[in-house]
Amino acid sequence: MDTNDEVMDQMFTMTGLTGAFSITVEILSILLVWMLLREVKWEAFLRHHLSPKARMLQLVAAVGLGHLFAQFILQYWDYTLMLKSFVE
Repeated sequence: MDTNDEVMDQMFTMTGLTGAFSITVEILSILLVWMLLREVKWEAFLRHHLSPKARMLQLVAAVGLGHLFAQFILQYWDYTLMLKSFVE
């Protein structure tokens, strides 16, 4: 019975670590995209580029694009882990 409990503890630990890693990648990706979007000349697209609505649009764009970028990174990470089991 003790080995069964140890296996369950290891599974919970790995699940927690995976979740923490995923959250970290998501937040860092959103921050990266936010910094990149600061370089866009918003006045070319928006009449009032410093208004609260324009800032909200920038935030939503950063979250959306950051999430897509994070999903790409996390899926790539999963694929590399799958290849590791293929080689062994």
